[in-house]
Amino acid sequence: MPASEIRNALIVQTAFLGDVILTLPLVQVLKRSFPSAGIDIVVTPQAAKLLQNHPALRSVLEFDKRGKDSGIGGLMRKVSQIRKGKYDLAVVPHRSLRSALLVRLGNIPLRIGFHTSAGKIFFNEVVRYEKSLHEVDRNLRLLRPLGIDWKGAEYPELYPADDDRRVVNDFLDMAGIKDRMRLIAVAPGTVWNTKRWLKERFVELSRKLIEAGWGVALIGGGGDVPLCDGIVHDIALPNVFSTAGKLTLLQSAEMIRRCQALVCNDSAPMHLAVAVRTPVVTVFGATVPEFGFAPYGKYDTVVETKGLACRPCSIHGGERCPISTFECMVRISADEVLGIVVQVVEQAGAATRASS
Repeated sequence: MPASEIRNALIVQTAFLGDVILTLPLVQVLKRSFPSAGIDIVVTPQAAKLLQNHPALRSVLEFDKRGKDSGIGGLMRKVSQIRKGKYDLAVVPHRSLRSALLVRLGNIPLRIGFHTSAGKIFFNEVVRYEKSLHEVDRNLRLLRPLGIDWKGAEYPELYPADDDRRVVNDFLDMAGIKDRMRLIAVAPGTVWNTKRWLKERFVELSRKLIEAGWGVALIGGGGDVPLCDGIVHDIALPNVFSTAGKLTLLQSAEMIRRCQALVCNDSAPMHLAVAVRTPVVTVFGATVPEFGFAPYGKYDTVVETKGLACRPCSIHGGERCPISTFECMVRISADEVLGIVVQVVEQAGAATRASS
């Protein structure tokens, strides 16, 4: 099918939140290349909330693959919905068999995916998955069969609404944060234990930030409430508050936008920060930046313990350290991270002043 005939396009990405954010550059470039085409995306219900208001998307289709849409019955219901969309094009960065099968059974004539997909036989255009590239650049290569060879930097974009901004304003007022230009976001949670910097290090770092004159905003979802509340309790100082479980994803992104930097693990908040252009200081343990999922803003920095033969121990992380030392995280001190935060904030601030 000639690219000029593309009227309706479908993107399928039902992996983690971070993966969805890293798919947005593909969506944005596709929309700019075919401005009259309607672009829809299939994501999990959690990720759907993150994509509200995105101007490059016509609609967001929820696929609750582990809930009401699980099994063959759920798959076929989603296939029926996709068939009604009469899509000309499917681009599938998600490398699962189910995602590939979804677009094949959906009768979409042009289907593009990676050669490492478990369902690559269901694609009629297969693109090599380049491990040496960042995930954003890998995803953008899926547009090459359409004649789009994107060379420039493309950042994901998120669009909190006016109501989201009001909620964040009210939250900051209630937290008693007077100087909103002196605020650091800290996201201590992650799905995988071996990707989490030590709780006591987050406490120590936050204390040092507060003593240096910053306020600290703890960022997290509902599952991070005990961790974040425990950190607030252990800090035992003013000018720290937790948003865990109290803000939506877009509101969390807006809160991060208000901060001078974000300190986090290799987790979804890192990608939220990139999407709102807040500099990131990320602590990597079980995983490594070379996997292609590191933050890539101009001032973003990865803190890691190099030279360990055991790293990386997993592509996603795990529940416990395989050799029971957790040395990759233990070796990273609060003072080391603090020094990098100060440097990143100074560099970003200097650049802002120079451009104004």
